[in-house]
Amino acid sequence: MTVSDTAVLEAGRDFIRDIIQADLDAKRHTKIVTRFPPEPNGYLHIGHAKSICLNFGVAEEFGGRCNLRFDDTNPTREEQEYIDSIKRDVHWLGFDWGEHLYHASDYFEQLYAWAEHLIRTGKAYVDDQSPEEMRATRGTLTEAGTNSPYRERSVEESLDLFRRMRAGEFPNGARVLRAKIDMASGNINLRDPVLYRILHASHPRTGTAWSIYPSYDFAHGQSDAIEGITHSICTLEFEDHRPLYEWFLDNLPVPSRPHQYEFARLNLTYTLLSKRVLTELVRGGHVNGWDDPRMPTLAGVRRRGVPPAALRDFVKRIGVAKANSVVDAGMLEHAIRENLNKTAQRRMAVLRPLKVTIENYPEGKSEELEAVNHPDDPAAGTRRIRFGRELYVERDDFMENPPKKFFRLSPGAEVRLRYAYFITCREVIKDNAGEVIELRCTYDPATRGGNAPDGRKVKATLHWVAASDAMSAELRLYNPLFTRPDPNAGNFAADINPNSLEILTEAKLEPSLSEAKLGEPVQFERQGYFSLDPDSTAERPVFNRTVGLRDTWAKVSAGG
Repeated sequence: MTVSDTAVLEAGRDFIRDIIQADLDAKRHTKIVTRFPPEPNGYLHIGHAKSICLNFGVAEEFGGRCNLRFDDTNPTREEQEYIDSIKRDVHWLGFDWGEHLYHASDYFEQLYAWAEHLIRTGKAYVDDQSPEEMRATRGTLTEAGTNSPYRERSVEESLDLFRRMRAGEFPNGARVLRAKIDMASGNINLRDPVLYRILHASHPRTGTAWSIYPSYDFAHGQSDAIEGITHSICTLEFEDHRPLYEWFLDNLPVPSRPHQYEFARLNLTYTLLSKRVLTELVRGGHVNGWDDPRMPTLAGVRRRGVPPAALRDFVKRIGVAKANSVVDAGMLEHAIRENLNKTAQRRMAVLRPLKVTIENYPEGKSEELEAVNHPDDPAAGTRRIRFGRELYVERDDFMENPPKKFFRLSPGAEVRLRYAYFITCREVIKDNAGEVIELRCTYDPATRGGNAPDGRKVKATLHWVAASDAMSAELRLYNPLFTRPDPNAGNFAADINPNSLEILTEAKLEPSLSEAKLGEPVQFERQGYFSLDPDSTAERPVFNRTVGLRDTWAKVSAGG
């Protein structure tokens, strides 16, 4: 069974929704509360879209709510830029948290009080070991860890040291607070995990009020409990953390009892979603920022022109599974193409222009022709396009010595110009280097609109733009960022596609595209779907190719 077949089956038996329905039927909960808890230390990516759609989606479907909570427990990595981008991305995907915006830092005082509670009940202690010593005594997957020499420190001494840690008396790394669980546990997460570490750093929200910060594992479950989360939905890498999540809930006087459920994270071919890799791609100058359209960040796919509805549909199609798998990137591209086919108006644009002169068309004359805005949507209406003696066609649509099944322009061949006339190539003009720079053609005036009264047929229809009012533009053609379907995260630079971006600076577009707006998709006929880029100016529009009309990934796989 293929990954796509599995995805279709999983989409029909979503175990998370089954669990929620069963909980409601059994009256274990009367209202569903979920949360999306990103760390504000980077931009969200397509994998996060799956979590966003799941958490906000099930809350909406079951009449509950979903909180947006920033896990801001590491001030050395958090920036306001990331917080703003995360909010923007969630809204862009079509979801809203309303008044339910929270931060782990909202609960710092309560978390600290609960840490003292664990010390007083003999379930936590201050450890003076260095990070290196703790790593050495933690053990392995097959060998038990070793108790810290400070594990039996008295409650009074640990309380005193912990309070002095909070007061800022000790340098970074001097001491930590650890839970006292079981250094011989088969689950390494239960081998006396760190609850607090000393970190003299200013926090975006609390400033310098704190010199110690809680670990993610300590803050996460208790934040869920404070907010009354009923279903704490996270990805599979946290499955081994669930016993620790539950240990804290068992040993603290929390106000509610959330439960953690894990689902498979999204993995895509030709894509790396590691936050470390994405950060290094940006910092290493391999891409032009977090919103580079080659990046799998939500900011990147938005700038590329991917509509949020297509991303939501893609997430729905791949479903919610319990086992990790890799989804073919072609499935995402298909969802995007399918969505854009319904919504994008059609226009003509010549990416690599070749001049055509129609010798029997009167000099100085031009005419207007009618073109449809969307072939499947009559309500989209029509527009007027200009036709004249000089035109541009696509350079790839001409071959001087064509193979047998090449049906486009060649010497003596007749083709149709979309919405216009039949033309026949009569002469090829070359420069001193032997490069073709112009075609001299004739047209048949009787074929206006694209059909011949005598019933003769042509085998090709070409797009074109009139030279008299063509608009010059820059087009950015994006291809997969990596050359391999399974790029190596450890040495990702070796797998970067040197042809991931092609910039065309001399494209010719029909003049109606001067009215294009950011966020409005357009299909360049026979070329693909494009979107106006924020770099555009009135004098120099820039369009990004969102997706081609055919499968990019099949060509990559075939080495084409």
